[in-house]
Amino acid sequence: MPREDHATGRMRLLASALRVWTLLACVGRRQWATDGAQLAGLSAGNPQRDTDRPTAERLLEAFQDITRTIIQGPQQTHRRMRALSPLQQRVLEIVGLSSALYTRRCTVFSEPP
Repeated sequence: MPREDHATGRMRLLASALRVWTLLACVGRRQWATDGAQLAGLSAGNPQRDTDRPTAERLLEAFQDITRTIIQGPQQTHRRMRALSPLQQRVLEIVGLSSALYTRRCTVFSEPP
């Protein structure tokens, strides 16, 4: 039998996720409309196709290939992440986030594919 506080926590988490999802879509579309820019690489069926009305789902899918490796040694833990692709950097720029949020979390390694 689920505990009531667990159910409440899950509902709050889902509500927060929905707010972020909606905000991401609104900010992305507003910025795209302001810039008048088009971006290729967000269309699953045709990566060369430009879009000027990105969905939150497509924006988030641009980050699906991010990998993080944690190497735990006896005295130190190393965290490494793959470098952001130009598409990922552009998406962060459009939604008003700095790529420094990504790079300061751990060491960035290798070039994006």
